[in-house]
Amino acid sequence: MRTLRSIGLVLRRVCGTLPGGFGGAIVLLVMVAATFAPWVATHDPDGLDVMNRFAGPSADHWLGTDHLGRDLFSRLVHGATVAMAVALSAIALALAVGTPLGILAAWLPAQGERLVLIVFDVISSFPSLVLALAIVAVFGPSTLMVVIIVGITLTPHFGRIARAQVLALKSAPFLEAERILGAGFPRIVWHHILPNILGPLIVLASMDIPVVIAIEAGLSFLGLGVRPPLASWGVLIQDGYQFLSDSAIPVVVSSAALALATLGFTLFGEALRDAVDPRIRQER
Repeated sequence: MRTLRSIGLVLRRVCGTLPGGFGGAIVLLVMVAATFAPWVATHDPDGLDVMNRFAGPSADHWLGTDHLGRDLFSRLVHGATVAMAVALSAIALALAVGTPLGILAAWLPAQGERLVLIVFDVISSFPSLVLALAIVAVFGPSTLMVVIIVGITLTPHFGRIARAQVLALKSAPFLEAERILGAGFPRIVWHHILPNILGPLIVLASMDIPVVIAIEAGLSFLGLGVRPPLASWGVLIQDGYQFLSDSAIPVVVSSAALALATLGFTLFGEALRDAVDPRIRQER
């Protein structure tokens, strides 16, 4: 009950500001579309109707159709499912790898800590696109490759935050008491370290969601990510760009959906950060 009250209090703080409320509304809209895409979409996203290609918005096709006569609204809705699936999977992978490495770095001797930090620096030195080109050249483009590429790229973010939080907690009196009572390292991490560092990691994850969405769309646009005919916002922009002289609607609506989603998650993540950071609340 206390946890639910705390979550409710944080959400009230987030939605109590104009940017947070606006971002929260967009996040809710995207999540509903992604979760209930088969029911929200009005048509089969892969259904072809070449006789009705490049149709304008109408009662039957709310946003018109693309170069193969596929319903754009339905493909945008299913694109939200792809974007959120990739974003949540990649962030979960980065959390699962980066957090233990960060905790381990904070507890290891200086040489071990330096080794982990060097690994983080090496990963951070590779831009996502360069890393994507290297991995795709070996394994080929796929949705799984996008998740792996983005997850590897974000691992140092979570590792460094986890390490910084653990270093601040190592000398806390309650951890000293646990060690004196004979608690082992796994118990200390599971029962004391993780609950205390989870908040900043969740805030970082919420702020990285729009980054992952943009990376996935960019890789898919370049043909390095999600493959057609799977509906992805990057694929939709690429398809529309190829036939821009015939109709600008596919590019406009898919680009607008991508921009709106990234804006909403960015505003929500910043509002969430402000809501859980006591220093920012005191300044305000």
